[in-house]
Amino acid sequence: MKLYHGTNTDFSEIDLTKSFPLKDFGQGFYLTTIREQAERMAKRKREALGGKAIVQEYEFDESALHKGDLKTLVFEGTTPEWATFIFNNRSRSKNYHHDYDIVVGPIADDGVAFLINQYTTGAVTLAQFTRMLKFKKLSNQYFFGTEKAVKQLRRIK
Repeated sequence: MKLYHGTNTDFSEIDLTKSFPLKDFGQGFYLTTIREQAERMAKRKREALGGKAIVQEYEFDESALHKGDLKTLVFEGTTPEWATFIFNNRSRSKNYHHDYDIVVGPIADDGVAFLINQYTTGAVTLAQFTRMLKFKKLSNQYFFGTEKAVKQLRRIK
């Protein structure tokens, strides 16, 4: 399958240490199956950080998710488990770290920090938090969090 990564600077080697922490699935390399989504991310990064909007293309053998060589987690939609996982990864006060090589699932809404605060203070329930996290547009993300996982990707463009 083809996966896309939106960025503001081109690179040939994936360096996980340059990834931002406190993202939906933790610190790692994020891709999507939706080219338009990667294009939007590239433009957002360019506007925020400068550089040039670039979409990198990678080939990934999806069977790697089920072979057992990698520790993987796949969310089939916006479930309470997905919301809790995002909450743990995004929470500045939890110091949470998981050991998954690859995580696949929906992208949370851009107002995640506000929603985390609402959930943390008890203003909303887990069910409400889950519903409120749903992204308004079709979206998905593939998280590659270890060198072992990154080796599964082959850059094609």
